[in-house]
Amino acid sequence: MLDADVIITGEKALIYSNDACLTDAAVVIKKDEIIAIGRKEDITKQYRADKTIAAGNSLIMPGFVNCHTHVAMTCFRGIADDLELMDWLNNYVFPAEAKNVDKELAYWGSLLACAEMIKSGTTTFCDMYIFEDETARAAQEAGMRCLIGEVLYDFPSPNFKTPQEGLDYTRMLIEKWQSDPLVNIMVEPHGLYTCSPALLRDSKTIADKYNVPLGIHLLENISERKELRQKLGKDAMLFLKDIGYLDERFIAFHCVCLNNEDISLLADNKCNVTHQPASNMKLASGVSPVPDILKAGITVGLGTDGCASNNTLDIFREMSMAAKLHKVSRLDPTVMDAKTVVRMATIEGARALGMGGITGSLEVGKKADIIIVGLNKPHLTPLYNEYSHLVYAAAGNDVDTVLINGKVVMENRRLLTINENDVMQEVREIALKISKSIQK
Repeated sequence: MLDADVIITGEKALIYSNDACLTDAAVVIKKDEIIAIGRKEDITKQYRADKTIAAGNSLIMPGFVNCHTHVAMTCFRGIADDLELMDWLNNYVFPAEAKNVDKELAYWGSLLACAEMIKSGTTTFCDMYIFEDETARAAQEAGMRCLIGEVLYDFPSPNFKTPQEGLDYTRMLIEKWQSDPLVNIMVEPHGLYTCSPALLRDSKTIADKYNVPLGIHLLENISERKELRQKLGKDAMLFLKDIGYLDERFIAFHCVCLNNEDISLLADNKCNVTHQPASNMKLASGVSPVPDILKAGITVGLGTDGCASNNTLDIFREMSMAAKLHKVSRLDPTVMDAKTVVRMATIEGARALGMGGITGSLEVGKKADIIIVGLNKPHLTPLYNEYSHLVYAAAGNDVDTVLINGKVVMENRRLLTINENDVMQEVREIALKISKSIQK
């Protein structure tokens, strides 16, 4: 018998190497990696483990990858709803952040987000916000995999007074966390309308020096496209090409208002795109041409955006919205099929973040980032197609158990790395301060 640390057995497992669903499945974990996948009968004859998770009537699958969010904004959930993007951002979010965001808010808001994400099946997230060293600390304590970066602006943020200080903070993050098994750092200028060409070029220089991803909000609505054309003297994507942004490490968030030329440029340069349907709908930004982006061969991941513009971090809800939004907008029920959307939330999302080699699918040699979805429930009965159920029927609270990097971080709906009641109480106290500040 071969020794292992954990064996998970269950009714079904999603195996992406051939897009199949294995029945009577077992997954074997040693340290932080998957070392074997097969039928329970065969696996239990070959391996013994310190811990066995007998999942029964469940689906074993890779954890979700939330490709774009602002996790500490859980503290601003519901603060300013039903507003247009620029009104929401300039008149509500930026002022509230200037008055309230500090290390304490960033830490507790991020820890609350980790609790919410783990409980709805997310094992990896990509974040852009303020005081990201605190977000890294929270993610490490929660046991979550992440790719994060300090948001960079031309104007002061609560964390820095000048763009140069923001760039220096980004360098510090990269060097501090470069050997961590879970925390990864990227460079993240906020957007073309909030960053000067000089700041954008300096951001690219840092990303190239350290060989890390570079991400930016891009073409979120039609007014942004028009304003950037006037500001830059050319279309935004041509500007990005001219300053050397378009490459395989570039991640473009939102991409609602892309034309055919934009899509071709992204495809030709092997760039990556993230799709946030709930946020785009709520802010009435428009519908990203994701079916066309996918057709061009561009890697597209799924994200929730932050809790001030969504207002949850539940990837199940995002998958359902992504599938339905494009069907109704194109009057075509065949676009964005369930399997495509699940892949966007898992393996394609991991690839978009440059992590496709370590997470996003159940494969031998990959990190053990695994969730177990309980199927023995009325709304998941009967089961004909696993992908269909995940997109159209299941919900975040159907996730029973979560492992990240081989460690069990939630078992039978109980968080093992976070005291969620303490975290919620801390955020409630922060929210009282926020409420007082915005009433002045």
